[in-house]
Amino acid sequence: MADVTIKIRPNGPYLVTGPIDLTDADGNPVTIPEGKTTVALCRCGASVTKPFCDGTHSKIGFDAAAKAVPGA
Repeated sequence: MADVTIKIRPNGPYLVTGPIDLTDADGNPVTIPEGKTTVALCRCGASVTKPFCDGTHSKIGFDAAAKAVPGA
């Protein structure tokens, strides 16, 4: 598989770049928009286009938890 990168945006979505297979909680495939090489995945839980980010995090004042714990 080619390289996939995930970038965490401060108080925003996860930006996933590269070829991915995305499935929902039931294992059903989620269609990636044609031609997209980067998708923004919601992490605030308020997007109406889940699992994709629609920018709602900025409207609701989403404040992400602390950064990842080193060595965890």
